[in-house]
Amino acid sequence: MTQIRIGFIGDSITHGTGDETLLGWPMRVGQAEVARGHDVTVYNLGIRADTSALIEPRWEAECRARLKPGYNCATVFAVGINDSAHEKSEAMDGQRVPLDRSLDLIGGMLTQAKEFGPVLSIGPTPVVEAMMPLDRLPGVIYDFRNDDIAAYNAAYADMAAGLGVPYLDVFTPLSADPAWEAALRASDGLHPTAAGYEIMAAHIGNWSDWRGLFDD
Repeated sequence: MTQIRIGFIGDSITHGTGDETLLGWPMRVGQAEVARGHDVTVYNLGIRADTSALIEPRWEAECRARLKPGYNCATVFAVGINDSAHEKSEAMDGQRVPLDRSLDLIGGMLTQAKEFGPVLSIGPTPVVEAMMPLDRLPGVIYDFRNDDIAAYNAAYADMAAGLGVPYLDVFTPLSADPAWEAALRASDGLHPTAAGYEIMAAHIGNWSDWRGLFDD
């Protein structure tokens, strides 16, 4: 049995927005490991609409309060889909975090997080472009495009490899999965329903580097 505390750092996809069960994928992967006999503490540190620029000032204090020295701990980052979004508001008209800046911010977080134990990084997810843009906030429109998400995803993968941080590309398999698209269409085109988070959890739970937190 492995005893481990894991901080999941990210945005609304990490938070589990759209999931009618309120579990999201972090709680699902944690439940699966408990069913295997492991002792897992899940800390979901996802905040809706957060970019890397919004996560960077908060993540360390949140992890330091939860991932204590002397315990077996890890961090899982799932950051970047909001960086790729085009924001149109009174304050700006462009991508929320340009790619170069996004790489700098996320790279710094991944590097620093190694002090808490193993670090994993999970890429952004595809959207249903026909259901974009989203305008839930007064005066703010977010437009997500798969070409932009794909470009950020590829750059994140290269950066993670250079840092020696395991990276899971979920964008590629989910883009070809009709069940994922159906889960998005049943929601808002960006956030899946519970069925979509189950698909994400399956990809992550079968990932060799995730399994390495428990099985090695």
